[in-house]
Amino acid sequence: MNFIKLPHFFLAVVLLSCFVACKTEKKSTVTTKTASTHSQEQLKTVTKASAILDETIKAHGGKLYNQAHYQFTFRNKTYRFKNNGTHYTYESLSHNNDTLTEDILENGTFSRKVNGEQVTLSEKKKASAIGAINSVIYFATLPHKLNDPAVNVSYVEKTTIKGQPYEVLKVTFSQDGGGEDFEDEYHYWINQSTKKVDFLAYNYHVNGGGVRFRSAYNVRVIDGITFQDYINYKAEVGTPLKDLPALYEADKLKEVSKIETQNIINLNKQS
Repeated sequence: MNFIKLPHFFLAVVLLSCFVACKTEKKSTVTTKTASTHSQEQLKTVTKASAILDETIKAHGGKLYNQAHYQFTFRNKTYRFKNNGTHYTYESLSHNNDTLTEDILENGTFSRKVNGEQVTLSEKKKASAIGAINSVIYFATLPHKLNDPAVNVSYVEKTTIKGQPYEVLKVTFSQDGGGEDFEDEYHYWINQSTKKVDFLAYNYHVNGGGVRFRSAYNVRVIDGITFQDYINYKAEVGTPLKDLPALYEADKLKEVSKIETQNIINLNKQS
């Protein structure tokens, strides 16, 4: 009797094995298709975001940024930036009584002079100085630096602010080349009519973290390049960036400062 039933037992095992294998293969196929679909959707959002960003950079100055050489004043300091394709030189000059401090950042290499004499900074102070000069010129020349290799841009949504339609882009930074604040996240609201940045927001993690929302005003076009000032608002730590426009419209954001660039000069016209 056992001899007769033994083949049936093996047949059952074989059938069960086939069933499990087929089910596993089907599940694997579904998982692969889901992952593939997800990757395709991500690619679409990145492609769409890149196209919008290209239009935005063009609207703010486009190729003129590649050879731009400007000077401006921000909070009693003089800043200069000179672009030559992928090469750049950033400078800041500040006076304190009889002391002139010059910071120079050239293609990532930093140096400081005090009253014309080269000085050496600790790594911590050097990093702070690099962050300061980068930050000021980054915001003054938005959205030019958003096409850097360390920038990751994706499409968020369409929305309206005070009746005006906007495309929303999300920007994050790769750790390699993204600076010491690479974990920060940004949102940019692109005016569908002008293709320019009317609002931006970001969160940051240093010093306990924070959330900021900026509204552009005093827009000027100087020899083809757009410069604009911003009213800087704060929100509660942890507030999603997508929620900030609604809070702005409801006057629930607190104004903390104004970001103003003054005395803008095109130095290419001075030479």
